[in-house]
Amino acid sequence: FSSATAAYAAIPQKIRIGTDPTYAPFESKNAQGELVGFDIDLAKELCKRINTQCTFVENPLDALIPSLKAKKIDAIMSSLSITEKRQQEIAFTDKLYAADSRLVVAKNSDIQPTIASLKGKRVGVLQGTTQETFGNEHWAPKGIEIVSYQGQDN
Repeated sequence: FSSATAAYAAIPQKIRIGTDPTYAPFESKNAQGELVGFDIDLAKELCKRINTQCTFVENPLDALIPSLKAKKIDAIMSSLSITEKRQQEIAFTDKLYAADSRLVVAKNSDIQPTIASLKGKRVGVLQGTTQETFGNEHWAPKGIEIVSYQGQDN
């Protein structure tokens, strides 16, 4: 019983949760400007279950890890891919869901997901993502322009 009491006492009274609200349906803002989405609902439920006050702190995706390391936030709840490099900087929980990547083009486009078809084209990616890293490492050297955006709404 005493170890359970000690563990409960270690839970902070307040937790600041960093999130990038530009990634619907996981985290975004509704018409009233309120944070909504799977990650937001999950964070609220976790906070409720551990009986602590949680506040959300909005950050661009590429600022979340630096904010955590600088102690501006206490946790991250934002669809953040687990990579070897990120694991060297921060601790992750088990993976919650698979968020596969897709190349999306206009409906009538003849662009194919091949290097030959993409060469000379511009591919937009979210800044700070694994997709940006992949594009810069594998596609940019082959003549595909990678354009990084601060958020999905840009």
